[in-house]
Amino acid sequence: MIEGYLSQESVTGGGRLEINVSTDSPFFKVDFHRIGTEHELAGTTGWLPGSRGHVPRHPDGIAEHASPAVDWRWPAYPFDVPDQWRPGVYVAFFVESRGNQEYDKNDLTGYGKQCFVLRPSVPGRGKILYKRSTFTRHAYNRSDAPGIERASSLYDNPVYTRGGHKVSMRRPGHIEDVAYWDAPFIAWLERSGYQVDFCTDLDLHSDPDVLSSYRLLLSVGHDEYWTERMRTRVEDFIGGGGNVAFFSANTCWWRVRLTDDDTAFVTDTDHAVGDEYPHLPATDLWWAPDGVGRPENSLTGVSFRNGGMWPWPGGWPGDRPCPGFTVQYPGHWVFEGTGLQAGSVLGAGLPLIGYECDGAAFAYDEHGVARATGTDGTPESFLILGIALLEPVHENFFDLRPGHWNCTVREPGAAGPRAATMGVHTRNGTVFTAATTDWPVIAARGCDAAVDRITRNVLDRLSI
Repeated sequence: MIEGYLSQESVTGGGRLEINVSTDSPFFKVDFHRIGTEHELAGTTGWLPGSRGHVPRHPDGIAEHASPAVDWRWPAYPFDVPDQWRPGVYVAFFVESRGNQEYDKNDLTGYGKQCFVLRPSVPGRGKILYKRSTFTRHAYNRSDAPGIERASSLYDNPVYTRGGHKVSMRRPGHIEDVAYWDAPFIAWLERSGYQVDFCTDLDLHSDPDVLSSYRLLLSVGHDEYWTERMRTRVEDFIGGGGNVAFFSANTCWWRVRLTDDDTAFVTDTDHAVGDEYPHLPATDLWWAPDGVGRPENSLTGVSFRNGGMWPWPGGWPGDRPCPGFTVQYPGHWVFEGTGLQAGSVLGAGLPLIGYECDGAAFAYDEHGVARATGTDGTPESFLILGIALLEPVHENFFDLRPGHWNCTVREPGAAGPRAATMGVHTRNGTVFTAATTDWPVIAARGCDAAVDRITRNVLDRLSI
């Protein structure tokens, strides 16, 4: 068996990766493939001597569960990334010397592989910067292995420390998020001729100039965990005329605070504390007055508290409803070339909405048009271009019963139906939100010509 993780998830050409591996094979190698229309083999480490790494015990003494809160400190193997490698997103495949050494380079599910971003030495080849949602990935990473369920994450047997729940970014696991959202959408971008650079959440947090060479920032898939510095930089970028496209949802739901020299983070969420569940107030909720008190709507235009999620008991997307977005304002530039009319349904019959989705508080006017009320922090300029009512709704977020949209608790006095609301708002720069985690999946698979055209319209207009 072989497992591993990378001490750095972002490097530039000529930079050094530290690969941390545990294996019972006498030798192993790491093959590097660049994600694109075709996954290209870029290079390999060659054979390296293998050894087993220690699995840290859970500090609460939970049998057979590892700690998600510490650097696992597995044997480290430095690798200097060649200068000539093309910038992009790369997957490292861990290959043992004994047994079958064949693998499917296109299969990014399962274990024995990790992901990193190769940033350009000169940024801004194109004007689009794609941010990988790495903090969210680490929050959900259970550090499992083939045949071993360690169930250790922010959600499974979390470690409570001062200020919240702690997760280290230096531990093994899988890259299902890359397989489901990123790899298909990156391939679509490349096939469609878009020049895109990449960064991680940590890059956005750490580098004050990371956005300076770009016109458009992309958030893709599931983008739940943000630091205050990330958010401030993006808001300043928009205020200065930069544009953002949120092809994502459950976006900016929790605040995280980095620790351990930026290799771990802490967040106070609504998980159990002793016998108390949920533990409230959750001080790192962005929107809550007794939390951060800075509603995510003011950035994205939408919030998970007005949307919801769909459980998948029968597999992903399981029995999810497929209502699609009912179109409003078909003359808007977002809909150019789609042929959609007012009342047309975008993505009908496809799992476009969810599995998590966001919305703005809204009310219907005298013409039956849904308009954002702004009572939840959504900007006055937010225009609801498409709306998908979430029905039926079960209000208890923690009761994941099949057959219901499961939604977060709303602020006192909130009224009106819940809905996913695709839309756009402007504050010097322009912000588009698809308001659903699975927009990039439908776009990448070519399931709907109108989704494809809207995605192109957003990229083309906001990257110039």
